[in-house]
Amino acid sequence: PFWNDIQKFKRQDSVSMPAKNKVVFVGSSSFTRWNDLETVFKDYHAINRGFGGSTLEQANEYINELVFAYKPKQVVIYSGENDIAAGASAEQTYDRFITFYTNLRKGLPKANIVYISMKQSPSRMKFADNVNKANSMIKEYISKQKNAVFIDVNSKMLDSNGDPRPEQFVEDMQHMKPEGYAIWIKEITPYLKK
Repeated sequence: PFWNDIQKFKRQDSVSMPAKNKVVFVGSSSFTRWNDLETVFKDYHAINRGFGGSTLEQANEYINELVFAYKPKQVVIYSGENDIAAGASAEQTYDRFITFYTNLRKGLPKANIVYISMKQSPSRMKFADNVNKANSMIKEYISKQKNAVFIDVNSKMLDSNGDPRPEQFVEDMQHMKPEGYAIWIKEITPYLKK
């Protein structure tokens, strides 16, 4: 799965290889569909390597192509939501994150690592408990790591009752409109490295 996506990135790189020591965004469709991510974060020389529908396991599988190829100084991750939607428990999702994080650290000992919390999507509310539990476990783990940050976008996207706000989502009630991304931009920007 996603072999074609990875080949597409390789073709792009063969035409114009991004500079080293920049910021790589790696994860699932919330990055893939963020069409202007590289423009929004151009001051940070962002490289968008989101591949839609992917899981933490798949991010780990393609870690060389998606991350190490660019020798980044910072890695921003949005992944895990699809793991849970595909049936992984909070604990399994957490374990997959630890595997990915550990491999990132081995390959990039000095890089800053940012994990963006999984969001609750209106179409996936049956997974909300697992999402919240996995977010809590990952946040706790990151709090004990050096040079790593957990960014909570989830709570900023909820209404006063703790429910997702549908107006932030496109018709599928899973992917975001610009209103959702505006929250992400506000929360992520202070942590990015120039």
